[in-house]
Amino acid sequence: MVNCGLLTGLNEPVPLKSISVEVRVQDHVASVSSTLQYVNEEQRPLEALFVFPLPADAAVCHFSAKIGEQEIVAELQDKETAKDQYDDAVSSGQQAFLLEESAKSPDVFKLSVGCLLPGQNAAVTIIYVTELAVQADQSLRFCLPAVLNPRYTPEGSDAGIVSEISSVCGAAPYSLTLSVHVSSPKPISKLESNCTLDPLVFLRSDHTQATVNLSPGHMFDRDVELFLYYQDTHQPSAVVEAGVATAPSDSLMRNPVVMISLYPEFPEEGMSSMANQGEFVFVMDRSGSMDWTMHRGKEAQHRIESAKDTLLLLLKSLPMGCYFNIYGFGSRFESFFPKSVEYNQDKMDQALKKVKEMRADMGGTEILQPLAHIYSQPCIPEHPRQLFIFTDGEVGNTKEVLDLVKSHARSHRCFSFGIGEGASTALITGLAREGSGHAQFITGSERMQPKVMESLRFALQPIVSNISVDWTLPERVTAETISPPIDVLFQGQRTLIYAQLKGKNLGGSEGSVTVKYNLNSQPVTNQLHFCIKPTEETGLVVHRLAARTMIRSLEQKERSPDFTRKKIKRTLAKLRKTIVKLSVQAGVSSVHTAFIGINKDTKQTVKGPLQRRRVPTYAGRMRELSGYSIPRAPLRMSGPLRAPRMRGSLPSPGKFTLV
Repeated sequence: MVNCGLLTGLNEPVPLKSISVEVRVQDHVASVSSTLQYVNEEQRPLEALFVFPLPADAAVCHFSAKIGEQEIVAELQDKETAKDQYDDAVSSGQQAFLLEESAKSPDVFKLSVGCLLPGQNAAVTIIYVTELAVQADQSLRFCLPAVLNPRYTPEGSDAGIVSEISSVCGAAPYSLTLSVHVSSPKPISKLESNCTLDPLVFLRSDHTQATVNLSPGHMFDRDVELFLYYQDTHQPSAVVEAGVATAPSDSLMRNPVVMISLYPEFPEEGMSSMANQGEFVFVMDRSGSMDWTMHRGKEAQHRIESAKDTLLLLLKSLPMGCYFNIYGFGSRFESFFPKSVEYNQDKMDQALKKVKEMRADMGGTEILQPLAHIYSQPCIPEHPRQLFIFTDGEVGNTKEVLDLVKSHARSHRCFSFGIGEGASTALITGLAREGSGHAQFITGSERMQPKVMESLRFALQPIVSNISVDWTLPERVTAETISPPIDVLFQGQRTLIYAQLKGKNLGGSEGSVTVKYNLNSQPVTNQLHFCIKPTEETGLVVHRLAARTMIRSLEQKERSPDFTRKKIKRTLAKLRKTIVKLSVQAGVSSVHTAFIGINKDTKQTVKGPLQRRRVPTYAGRMRELSGYSIPRAPLRMSGPLRAPRMRGSLPSPGKFTLV
């Protein structure tokens, strides 16, 4: 039988029809509201599953569903409790909605829409807030990810939600509408995109507010990138946000929170470049997925070719007298030289020839082994080690990789390049964050050179040490820094600091924050003065971003080797409880919590089987995935409906998973 209408690659009807997104940008923070419209056009009840990407640093803070005129606002609960409630609700004929974060990678979420009756519509809304990254050309980048590539899971690893990614070749079978509203104290110069936009409309004569829409007819088959340009972007700033008076007295949400944006300015006498110093280790992803195209455009370059162009540009720009080596990895890894060699004309010519011969022919994406090998090599005295990693980010063990990088952060810096649309933001930004480096995303050739040269410029800057943050505040006002300790500073690159303000004298008083550090053994001080009077109408964006920062730090602490080795169950249980409590109080998702919503007015017995439909995301070219699929047992049931909790079939060892 041939199905008609919107279909997956397995010839199954798709219940997701459209996605509508509203983005509100306030200076360099964005609040994003996505509404997904589901319609069950089949003759039996459905459970719709949608595994989709979000920015790795996003704080998901709202989840609701509207069926007809009734709106169900989801609650954030302990994840296992939420899953049990979802299963129980669906089994008793109630409509239920579950939103959960992947335990393996924080940029992957799964939405379950349970018991959607024949002919029924459901509009599901997800809201998240995120910071906008500063680019090499001074723009702020917002990315609405559409592409979720299948993640390679090494043998012996549990893929979790990642194993449930369902993908299509060609355009995604649902449409996208997007509207953007921008507000800033600084005038807006322009807004650019990789997609076609309607003209930018300024709402005020001073150009501090503007709106723009995605042109009609866009199919959600590529990441939507927006590049926002302000006048005088690199200006330090502070936002003090009022708390919630009804929140528990010991919670983060009760007191005001300040978000500090600093752009460190290094003195010229301390900025002498490392000249010919440094060991530069380039790590190139040569897995099969690197043979896919960068995006869906007609002239799209293959990822491996873009990565090679990026590497060639870096190689030609290295200072003479430094040391370098190049690794290629997939299911195995190899290096150009047994150990790093001195950079001279002869070695550079050898390397350039070998780079041009590189192919995406080394199997799956197993990055742990080459990194562990590199870290095992002795460092070269007086030549600080700098890693440059090029990958499309398709791994299923992101947190293991990041934990390894963090454990060696004192001996190197890590600069990462996400190649092509769909590169995992959790992996790419995480590598740079844990390795005290900088992340770049290469999605086309037009912006590649400035991004590459910015990363190299950062790598050639001297390492900043002994970084400290001090607060000067009015009497009886204190600041408790929420952000993790600052491990890295780069000239002119934004650094964010979150802190909770406590006290009763928070009127129009002024405070200051001072960042002190050593640069080439010389003490340097950068200071910002700010008004500590809280702003009321900010939608708790700053609080939620601060909560997200705290949650990520606690989650990493939970995975630390100290806890693993000592096996302190009581301490781990206490830490997990702390994460859940903070997540629920702040209304921000975590690896241990999930949003659950139940329509208790729809309780009825549903006869016959519940059909499961996995809504596909666009995943570019699928050449190497053809032939791989996951067998699924049919759901056979009668009487009251019981939806078993599906953990996802385990993939074959070392294979991509395409469901």
